[in-house]
Amino acid sequence: MKIVTDCAADFSNEELERLEIVQTPLFIHFPDGEISAVDISADDFYNRLEAMRPAIPTTAQPSAGIFAELYRKVAETDKDIFSIHISSGLSGTLNSAHDGGEQIKSEANVSYWDTLSLSAGERFQVMAAALAIKAGWKMDAIQDRMKNIRENTEVIYTLDTLEYLARGGRIGRVKALAGALLKLKPVIRVDTDGKYSTVGNGRTLSKSLNMIADAMYEKYGNTPVWVTMFHGRFAEKADALAAQLKERLNIGKLEMIRISPVLGVHTGPGVVGAGIVPMDLMKDLG
Repeated sequence: MKIVTDCAADFSNEELERLEIVQTPLFIHFPDGEISAVDISADDFYNRLEAMRPAIPTTAQPSAGIFAELYRKVAETDKDIFSIHISSGLSGTLNSAHDGGEQIKSEANVSYWDTLSLSAGERFQVMAAALAIKAGWKMDAIQDRMKNIRENTEVIYTLDTLEYLARGGRIGRVKALAGALLKLKPVIRVDTDGKYSTVGNGRTLSKSLNMIADAMYEKYGNTPVWVTMFHGRFAEKADALAAQLKERLNIGKLEMIRISPVLGVHTGPGVVGAGIVPMDLMKDLG
């Protein structure tokens, strides 16, 4: 069985190759043309994003035709395909995947999975599936584990500014305006329905980082956890949040990643957060 995912899962090229994961692109539309999010580095993207203010690029999921072509190519080596994607509550990517699979259903056996998450949360589920396939697990067992991971993962972050979410229409403009006037730093999580919800608002970034650490301690306590830190172009604050989480949580593994530019369109460079999952749900997978 082969896994197909999208670039919102934030895997490096080396990880994709090692885990034998096939990645479909998500697209960014700049005024001068469209680019695949995997074809631009994070720093080059943020340079372009800041240079075009107050305009903002838009994003697009792969078309059904792109998925059909990708599935057809993958089916040349393995007709069983497991397509795992960014939350259907945040993107239409999964719908495109279904439509693409319908076009080639006589050529491949495609199963689909809604992670109800993105970035680190999507990453945990895709990684678990890839490792379980390598270990010879059956599909039912793989999906049971992924469901458990999905239900026990937190993805939580804060933003230095609401500007990009507001410009992209991802939050109400009134809320964005009020937040900008008050210089609030919202703490946002991915809820169980795969959509964003606000945990609270800090008057400073430091207070919002404290809020994240407090919320994660309240959820996980002394449970051993895997923590994936993520940021746009905000490494200093990501390190600061990591230090707080190390003090509060029982961290069995910690890693640091940069979010995909396709996610950065909506957050800007000043995003910092963490995805957290209990170690017990990952450690037996290899």
